Amino acid sequence: MKTSIFSLILAGGLLSSGILFAETDEDEQATVKQLMDFEAKADAPEWFSVNDGVMGGLSTGGPSIKHGVLHFRGILSLENNGGFSSIRTNGAYDFSDKEAVVMRIKGDGRTYQLRLATDARYRGSAVSYGEDFKTEIGKWIEVRIPFESLTPAWRGNQLEGPDFDASKVEEIGILIGDKKPGKFLLAVDWIAVK
Repeated sequence: MKTSIFSLILAGGLLSSGILFAETDEDEQATVKQLMDFEAKADAPEWFSVNDGVMGGLSTGGPSIKHGVLHFRGILSLENNGGFSSIRTNGAYDFSDKEAVVMRIKGDGRTYQLRLATDARYRGSAVSYGEDFKTEIGKWIEVRIPFESLTPAWRGNQLEGPDFDASKVEEIGILIGDKKPGKFLLAVDWIAVK
């Protein structure tokens, strides 16, 4: 049975990647909220895929959960003007008292993107707020994506606004679109906000 980020933080311990979150300050510890640890739970959110096939592309990819870890794997293709694969989960989250998403991941050396969507719309469709994060081949690491670094986009096009509203998050997603065709694999141990 794996130990959750929350219990490690409350114990004041180091996470296996060697990053210390908080040791003594109870207020600081209370600001960390684990969202998903991918253990089998009746109320666990369902993840689904959205790939470039929606616009004629040929990339494949999707989620699976095994042994308490979310796996995002597939093949990125640049054929037919494609070039992205993503996984997402819907919900209703209020992160107004938080400042960042923190994830424990193991990757393949490729660059992925965290994407959050709120109730913001552009031309009738959801605006996604994203930021890239890098992985190391076969190594568990923790990545922190501050909300202030998220940039709005609509169907791959950067927008000037609207600003990200952390109190109205409706979707959490991970996307790969690094313009490098071939297989990809990202494992996610947990997702938290801080």
